[in-house]
Parts: sequence; structure tokens; C-alpha cells
Amino acid sequence: MSNFMKKYRGKNSCAKFVLIVLFFGINVSVFSQNQTIPIWTKVPGAIKSVDYKEEVSYDEQGVVKGISKVSQPTLTLFLPDSKTANGTSVVICPGGGYDHLAINKEGYKIAKWFNGLGISAFVLKYRLPSDLIMTEKSIGPLQDAQEAIRIIRRNAVKWHLDSNKIGIMGFSAGGHLAATLSTQFNEKVYIPIDNTTARPDFSILIYPVISMQDRIAHQGSKKNLLGTMPSIDRIEKYSNEKRVDSLTPKTFLVHATDDKSVSVENSINYYLALKQNHIPAEMHIYENGGHGFGLGVQETNINWPNACEKWLASNGYITKTE
Repeated sequence: MSNFMKKYRGKNSCAKFVLIVLFFGINVSVFSQNQTIPIWTKVPGAIKSVDYKEEVSYDEQGVVKGISKVSQPTLTLFLPDSKTANGTSVVICPGGGYDHLAINKEGYKIAKWFNGLGISAFVLKYRLPSDLIMTEKSIGPLQDAQEAIRIIRRNAVKWHLDSNKIGIMGFSAGGHLAATLSTQFNEKVYIPIDNTTARPDFSILIYPVISMQDRIAHQGSKKNLLGTMPSIDRIEKYSNEKRVDSLTPKTFLVHATDDKSVSVENSINYYLALKQNHIPAEMHIYENGGHGFGLGVQETNINWPNACEKWLASNGYITKTE
């Protein structure tokens, strides 16, 4: 123990905490920022399982990397400085094949990027489909996403948000959830406490799983969400390119041609469905980049955040950029 710590040993706990914070250079704001709130007071369709415990994985620096076995969904709030906040907000759905959540790369890091644009971000830790904790596993994630939008809309005044500028964003399987919400926000998958709409005003889909059709489906996501032998009706229901209609929100899409995990046809088919239904849409398909590139790591896909920023500006969600 250092002489510094020995000197203050035995002081009251509050004083010791302050000294430890100062000694180790910990930013006190960490303890008050990024509040996490539960989605539900009572999770709909829940099955109690005492052995089903949430699992968290960490990277080499000890930073949370992924989460699996989620039974209590939450929203983590990333609110920008009041001087830069513009009222726009986005719910972020991390990917992970409906098996786990890449909560840092496709959640927290994205939220901080949005904060830099003055956008309030809410990282959704949604339940992953499981017969062990859900009476109907295919609707569990959609229940969480619908209620997340409703929570934000109900609290728009409290969080200084524009209730008409609430978007949904998803990566990979999280993109499937975001697209499912965008096309099935009116689906009666639980009984809400009021008439607050769950419709997002816009969606941002990054290398999304869209379809459950065998030809282009991501088989892992399909199996985890629908089971090993889903009916034709269930496949159709969760093939979001077939669910687009005139109420589907405007959409920004990003994909890489060489994505070997989730084929680019997922985004292409969704874009064509949006176009057919006269929904404003913008799509960026990059020559390479594979899958899971997050904010962009190499080649031309590194430019998608800039393109997205310009799209947000052109649609009035942030101040126009140069």
C-alpha cells in the first residue's frame, strides 16, 4: 500500500472514496453518467429460470465486449451536453446473431459517436430468443424494441427530446430487429400501458439481417429466432423485405459486397421494397469490408459515418454539415 493510502487509512468511508477517486484519477462523472434503466417492471411472457444467468465477456483491456443470456432488458442512456443536444434520439440495437450482443462495438461506441453529433443515444440490451425464459421467443426482442421506443417517447420532455425525431438503428441481427420494428411497430406482441406509438421516425441499418428466406438468410440468426424448422408463415412474417408498407420509416442502409456472413442481398432487397412503396431511402454498398466493421475499420467502408451524418443533416435530424 502506498504512503498516500496509509496516511488516510481509517478515515470515514465518504472521505476515503473521494481520496481514492482523486488518487487514481477516476472521473466522478462516470458514476452519474450513462444511466441504465429497465425496460419492464414485469417482463411480458417471461418464464422464470433460476439457472439462466446473464454472461458478460471482456476484451484484453477489461472493457465489456459482449453480453449473452439477457433476461432483464435495459436501456443505457447516452445524453449529449445540453449545449449541443438537438432533440434527435436513436435506439441502438447491437448485433450478434440473436445469440449475444456486441454491446461495445455496436452499442456504446456508436452512442458516443451520436453524442458528438448532438444526438441522444439509447443502447438497447434486448432479450435474446430462448425457450428457457420466453413463452414465445420470436417476439421477445420485438417486445423490447417496441417498449424502448415508447419509453423514450413518454420521456421526451424529461430528456429534452423531439418526440417526432426518434430513430432505430441496428447492426447485423440487431439490424433485423430494427427492421422488424420498422415494419411491425403496430404488431400486438404485448399490451402497452397507453397509446404511445412505437413507430420509429427513421431507421439506420448497418449490414443488417433482413430476410429469413433460405436463399439469403443468415442461418444462425434464423435458427436462434425461429427455431430449427420454422413454418412458411413464420419465415414470411420475419422476412422484413416482405413487410414494408407505406408506414415504414425512411431508411439509411450500409453493407459490404464481400460480406460472407450476411449477404448484401439483404440490404438490396429491403431497399427495393422501400423504393416500391415510395419510402425515402439511401443505400451505400461498399466494395469490401466484410461483416462487423462497426464504425468502419478499413477500405471505403470507413466513410459510412460521414455519409450517415450527411443523410441525418439532409433530413433535418442534425444541423447541416459542410
